[in-house]
Amino acid sequence: MNLLDKIKMQKKEPDKTPEIPVYWIETSDSVSRHFQFEPDGQLSMKVVDDARPVYRRVVESFLNKFFPSGYPYSVNEGYLRYTQFRALQHFSSAALSVLSTQSLLFAAGLRPTPAQATAVSWILKDGMQHAGKLICSNLGARMDSEPKRWRILADVLYDLGTGLEVLSPLCPHLFLEVAGLGNFAKGMAVVAARATRLPIYSSFAKEGNLSDLFAKGEAISTLFNVLGLGVGIQLASTVCSSMQGKFVAGPLLSIVHVCCVIEEMRATPVNTLNPQRTAMVVADFVKTGKISSPADLRYHEDLLFPGRLIEDAGNVKVGQALHRAVRPSKLRELKEIFPGEKFILSPGNKWTDLVLEQNASGEDALRAWLVAAYASSMKKSSHESTSVTLQDAYEKMNSVFDPFLSELQAKGWHTDRFLDGTGSRFSW
Repeated sequence: MNLLDKIKMQKKEPDKTPEIPVYWIETSDSVSRHFQFEPDGQLSMKVVDDARPVYRRVVESFLNKFFPSGYPYSVNEGYLRYTQFRALQHFSSAALSVLSTQSLLFAAGLRPTPAQATAVSWILKDGMQHAGKLICSNLGARMDSEPKRWRILADVLYDLGTGLEVLSPLCPHLFLEVAGLGNFAKGMAVVAARATRLPIYSSFAKEGNLSDLFAKGEAISTLFNVLGLGVGIQLASTVCSSMQGKFVAGPLLSIVHVCCVIEEMRATPVNTLNPQRTAMVVADFVKTGKISSPADLRYHEDLLFPGRLIEDAGNVKVGQALHRAVRPSKLRELKEIFPGEKFILSPGNKWTDLVLEQNASGEDALRAWLVAAYASSMKKSSHESTSVTLQDAYEKMNSVFDPFLSELQAKGWHTDRFLDGTGSRFSW
C-alpha cells in the first residue's frame, strides 16, 4: 500500500464513526452524575462537582436529609426561620419530658437509685422512636408517590410496635430491647402516617376547603380515640387482665384496625399521577377510548404492590437510570424518534424502560406512556422493526394527545407533575 492510499483511508475513517451524544447528567437521590460515551463506545461516569470542599459536602448532605428537595427554591419565604424555632421548640420539649418521666417514676414510689435506672431505660426506649422517625423521613418522595400504600404500612408498623410492647412483660430482663424495638417501629409509623395525611385529605378537598377537612377529620379522630381509650381501660380491667386475654383481644383489634385503614385507602380518590395510576388511565383509554376519573380507579389500585406492569399500557417500568435502560448504540436513534421530548423509551423483551428528563411533568409522562401502549399494540399485529413501530406509535400519540389531555384534566386529574418516588432522571 503506497502513501497516497494511506492518506485516503485516514480521510475516510472518521466518516465511519457515527455521531453519538457526548454526555448527559443524571440526578438520583440528590446526587448528580455526569455520563459520557468515549469514542470507543465505552461509558464513563463521574460525580458532578467532585472537587467540592469537605465542609460544603457536609452542609449539602445535611440540607438533603433535613430540608425539602430543591431547598431554598422549593419553599416560600420564612421557612428557614420557622424551622429554626421549631427545632428549638422540640429540643426544649424533649428535655422537659425527661424531667417529667423521672418525676412520675419517683411519684410511683420507686426508690431513687432504681428509679434513676428505670428513667434512663424509659428515655432510651423513647429515643428509639426518634431513630425510627429519622430513618423513615428519608422515604418522603416515595410517600408522595404512593400515599395509600405507606398509610397502610404505617398502621401495620404501629400494630407491630404495640404488639411488642404488649409482649414485654413476658421478658422483663429484655425490657429495653423489646420495648425499644416496638417504639422504633411506632416512630416510623408516626412519620409515615403524618406525611401521607395531607395528600389523602387533599384528594377530598373540592372547594379549597383543605383546612376545614383537616380540622373535622382530627375532631372525629379525637372523639373516637377517647371512646377507644374508655373501651381499652374496660378491657384491661376485665378480659385482658391476664396475658391470655391480651393474646386473644390484641390480634382481633389489630385485624380490625388494618382492615379499616385498607378500606379507607380504597375509598380515597387520589388525583395525582404516579406510575400505577398513569398506566391505568392509559390502559383504559387505549382499550375503550374513555378516560377514567380518580373515583373510577380508586377501587382498582393495587395498594400493596403498586409496581406491577400493565400489559395494555405497554408494560412500562419507570425510574431506571439512563445508562442502564438504553444501550449506547441506541441512544442517538431514540433521540431522533422523539425529537424535543423530555423522555426516552427503550423497549425490551419483558418491559419498556421509561426515563424522564429532570423537569418532565405529568404531561410528558402521559405522552411517553401512550407511545409505549400504542407500540405494544402495534407490535402484536405487525412485523416492523422496533424503531419503525415506535415512530408510528409516536405519530399516533401526537394525533390524539390534545383531546386526551383536555378530557383528563376535565375529569379532575392533576397533570402538572409526575410523582415517581425515587426514580432516576436525566438532563442533557
